[in-house]
Amino acid sequence: MSFDHLLTSSKRRELLQNLGIGHGSDVFSTGLFRKAECNAETAISQRSIPRANPDHLRPIFDRFATKEIKGKKLMTPEDFIRGYLGLYTEENYNKETVRLLASAADTTKDGDISFEEFCAFEALLCSPDALYLTAFELFDRNASDTISCDEFEAVIRHTQPLHDQDFDFSSEFIKRYFGADKQRNVNYHSFCQLLHDFYEEQGIQAFKRYDKNGNGTISSLDFQQIMTTVKGHLLTDFVRHNLIAVSGGGASGHKVTFPYYAAFNSLLAKMELIKRVYVSTTRGNLDIEMTKEEFLHAIQSYTQVTPYEVEILFHLSELNHPGRKTLCLKDIQAIDPERLKRVSQMDRLINIKAVHHKDDRGVGTAFLESAYRFLLGSVAGACGATAVYPIDLVKTRMQNQRTSGSFVGEVMYKNSLDCFKKVVKFEGLLGLYRGLLPQIVGVAPEKAIKLTMNDYMRDKFTKDGKIPLYGEIIAGGTGGMCQVVFTNPLEIVKIRLQTAGEVQQAGKKIGVFTVLKELGFLGLYKGSRACFLRDIPFSAIYFPAYAHAKLASADEDGMNSPGTLFASAFIAGVPAAGLVTPADVIKTRLQVAARAGQTTYNGVIDCARKLIKEEGPMSLWKGTAARVCRSSPQFAVTLLTYEVLQRLFYVDFAGSRPTGSELATTKTIQDESSTNPDHVGGYKLAAATFSGIEHKFGLFLPKFETSK
Repeated sequence: MSFDHLLTSSKRRELLQNLGIGHGSDVFSTGLFRKAECNAETAISQRSIPRANPDHLRPIFDRFATKEIKGKKLMTPEDFIRGYLGLYTEENYNKETVRLLASAADTTKDGDISFEEFCAFEALLCSPDALYLTAFELFDRNASDTISCDEFEAVIRHTQPLHDQDFDFSSEFIKRYFGADKQRNVNYHSFCQLLHDFYEEQGIQAFKRYDKNGNGTISSLDFQQIMTTVKGHLLTDFVRHNLIAVSGGGASGHKVTFPYYAAFNSLLAKMELIKRVYVSTTRGNLDIEMTKEEFLHAIQSYTQVTPYEVEILFHLSELNHPGRKTLCLKDIQAIDPERLKRVSQMDRLINIKAVHHKDDRGVGTAFLESAYRFLLGSVAGACGATAVYPIDLVKTRMQNQRTSGSFVGEVMYKNSLDCFKKVVKFEGLLGLYRGLLPQIVGVAPEKAIKLTMNDYMRDKFTKDGKIPLYGEIIAGGTGGMCQVVFTNPLEIVKIRLQTAGEVQQAGKKIGVFTVLKELGFLGLYKGSRACFLRDIPFSAIYFPAYAHAKLASADEDGMNSPGTLFASAFIAGVPAAGLVTPADVIKTRLQVAARAGQTTYNGVIDCARKLIKEEGPMSLWKGTAARVCRSSPQFAVTLLTYEVLQRLFYVDFAGSRPTGSELATTKTIQDESSTNPDHVGGYKLAAATFSGIEHKFGLFLPKFETSK
């Protein structure tokens, strides 16, 4: 049985009665209620805040309860709403409003709240549908677990919208819910639908009231009056201030037709869907501006959204940024009420906004952004290199293995697995990490330059959130070209150390300083042409493939999880690493120190010719499998680390952000919990729940007593 069913009036009373609990019983001395509560609590599958311990609630209740009957402490409506929850604390507060709100916790509807009811309401606040359950308790004035037409009318007439715009409670709408004689009661689920439909009906009645000629039109001023009174809970400040402008009229101007009125209200109710369509279409790239034609194409599969609603949406968007006939996320946010929409939320260690607007971005900000990316890229590169270094060592040994020469038995390794086993056997596990230190020292700036330059160039080619394919290729190639200044010295030292284990078996010892001394400064850039031939095509292939793989693997909200980031980076590395293997083989042969009797090379072309002549064309593809197995996971770890770091240590420089990184888990108004130490468990959500009832359903209750 779902715990939600225990939260309606009759079920909660039944639970209390079955346990022999009333206002005069010491429920917690028997422990029965606590046991039943724990059993029911396990049935709650989703809630944002865990239940409070009754032992913690007891002293809080006793402290705020001012009424006592037969030794039993009770809370009055004022104790509960004004004293405990801290709502309606003004001196001239509306007493009927306070009584109504308190009745949500008053299960027996006797005017007071017992400790058992206090605990039961705390459980209700933890339920997934707490907004509807709380509203149901407000309307259920006689504790019958159903709502009559009289009860519904009594509460509705107390709300502010009914003060401003009357409603015909003898209308066909009311009769459809309560019967022709209005004697039929509605249960919880029927009430939820009634509450949802009521303000739509009130809006229709208001339109008819202002349509005095019966021709289906009202003035723009009448439109503004209806929207601010009946639909005020759906209006942001931006929409509220532009109601006249968007309806195209003035004091004596444009007439608003009923289709326009219906489409406008329907659009406001669908803003979360509108945002979802935008995010899904842009696949998480929140800088993209969509044209009306693109948006109309995107909503083809959404029957709920009509072209008329899209027309109004883009009219509002143009009012938000005059001169541009496109739609962006900021336009949607200007229309979507903050208190109702799902807010993009991510738990971050650092969340800094360097500039307030993109126009404030200067040279210094751009430099800081590059430094920020460089730092994160360095950490990411080091993580990626360490993760796959043993595979890289095996790849280098295999590529350096000669199939011709003067040594007998020079072919030391049968395959990559055999190489791995022999390294461990003759050099130990640490032999797999030979040369790791200079790799870590060098790979940090190498990967940082590659990632930073790619991001920088992508920013230059990006316009309205979109980047052409040629721009992605140039950006990636530029990143690969710039990294060579660090890559070549790093690679040649690393390769000399990785192959040193083969020489050390003959009694020689080679270290970092030995290699540096032997090579000299100019020697560190030996084979740099081959390095350019490898790294530029690699990055030109890799980064566009990664970007498109991210788009393809993002969820419907355009969000990339760590899993899809890793998979996208891994998949993109396969073609990039495989296709540039010939350049990598040539680079390796040029940079390895040739031993006595081995062929020497005088450049890229000479090396390629001799390789094909002496070892065959397939020699250019040596170590392809090992290279793919090394590069794909290395870049997967590197890019995953890079993007996760940007999420955790978020600094907004108003530049382009990685696509698929902006959206995350969402929260609703119920997550805006109280920080009052007395508000424990579900009571952290009490004030937000009462506020949600007003803003979600339009049940605005008067705060102050009206002067008579």
